[in-house]
Amino acid sequence: MTLITKADSADAAELTRIAFTAKRHWGYPEQWIESWGDLLTVQPGFIAKHETYAAKVGGRAVGFYALIRGEARLYMEHMWVLPELMGQGIGRALFAHAVERAKALGFRSFEIEADPNAEGFYQRMGARRIRTRVTEVEGERRELPVLVCDTYTKSGERGVY
Repeated sequence: MTLITKADSADAAELTRIAFTAKRHWGYPEQWIESWGDLLTVQPGFIAKHETYAAKVGGRAVGFYALIRGEARLYMEHMWVLPELMGQGIGRALFAHAVERAKALGFRSFEIEADPNAEGFYQRMGARRIRTRVTEVEGERRELPVLVCDTYTKSGERGVY
C-alpha cells in the first residue's frame, strides 16, 4: 500500500536519489545527468519552503512531487517514481494527491514543465500541452512540453486521474 506523507527536510538525500535514479531511467548520457545536477538535487531548504510530498511503500520513499507557488500560478517542480515501481499506480496516486493539494491551496490549475518521456503520463492524468520550451544540452536541441492540469472541470469535479 502506498502512503503519501509530507516530506521532511531530513528526506532531502533520499528524494535526490529518487530524482537521479528516475532521470537515468530514460537513458540520457551521464554527462547530461551531471549537467542537470542542480535541478535534480533536492535541498532541505527546498522541502521546508515548498509543498513536497513523498510516496512511501513499506516505510521507504519510492517517489515524490513538489508544488511551488508562483506569483499567479502554481507549478509542479518535481514528480519522480523509482523506475522499478513505475506502472504500479504510485505516480497516479502522487498526481491525484497533487491535484487535491492544489485545490486546497486555492489554485484552479497548475503548470508542469515535463521531461518529454513523461508527457504521456501527464496527459493520461488529464493535463494538456499549452506550449513547448526549447532548451539545449551540449549543443543538442531539446523540446520540453509545458502542460497545465486543471483542478476542476466545469461541473466543479476533477476529471479522470
